[in-house]
Parts: sequence; structure tokens; C-alpha cells
Amino acid sequence: MKRIIAFVCLLAAGAFAASVALADRGAGHGHGQKRHGKVVHVVEHGTTDSISNQGGGAGDAAGNILTFSNDVFDQSNSTKVGSDQGYCVRIVVGESWECNWTTFLAGGQVTVEGPFYDTRDSVLAITGGTEAYANVRGSMELKSRSGGTEYDFIFHLIG
Repeated sequence: MKRIIAFVCLLAAGAFAASVALADRGAGHGHGQKRHGKVVHVVEHGTTDSISNQGGGAGDAAGNILTFSNDVFDQSNSTKVGSDQGYCVRIVVGESWECNWTTFLAGGQVTVEGPFYDTRDSVLAITGGTEAYANVRGSMELKSRSGGTEYDFIFHLIG
């Protein structure tokens, strides 16, 4: 009988330890909480943006395609550290695009997907990467610096 009680106590202690470990591991996944990771801040110079009118007729129309391949500079905006390339599809005229692009840096590539708004900043999902960024996930803050010619890309990398 004593061995059965000891065995049950051992199982209970193990279950308690496992639940504490899992609860601690899950911390930071809740709504509004951020997990710690690496931040990479670069500045894009939007010099090659080109719009193809796919939405029927000239001008701003749903379905238009925006393509780009631009230089990317360090956070102080003084030294070129890479480039990017991608595309956006106009979703809501005068309001938003849905975009997908890759930023090429010395350590590898980071790919993002999400909204670009005409008149406000946005946050995009990091969907993957290569080399030093092979296992990353997270988000990227996109902030206009100068009315549409330069943008802060603030990558919040996890993994």
C-alpha cells in the first residue's frame, strides 16, 4: 500500500512540474504580449515603384499591381545594407494594398506579407527567411518616413 501511495505522489509531482513548465513556456503567447527576440531596423528608399493598371481603365483601381525593387539602408539611413523586391495588389481604392516582399540582407533574406495603407502605418507578418533568418517568424512594422519615398522596416524576429 505504501508503494502505491508513493507512486501516486510521484506521478502527481511529475504532472505538477510538467504543468508549471508548459505554463511558463506559453507565457508571452497571450493577446497583447510580445516575446523577446532580435530587432532589425532598416530604411527602404522607394525609388522603383511601378503600378500596372489591371483593374480596368487608368488610375487607381482595385486589382492594380504595384511592383518594386529598392535599396535598403541601415537604421541611420546612411549605408546601403541590402535591397528588397516584391509586389502589392490594390484591394481598397485610396486606402489599402495587400503586399508580399523579400528583404535581402547580408545574413540572408526575410519575407513578409500583409497590408500597406495609403495614409497610416501598418504591421506585416514575417512568413519566413533564409540563412541566418531560416527559422524566423514575427512581425514587421512599416512606417512612412517622408510621405512615401522612404520607409522604416522594423523587423521583430522570433526564432
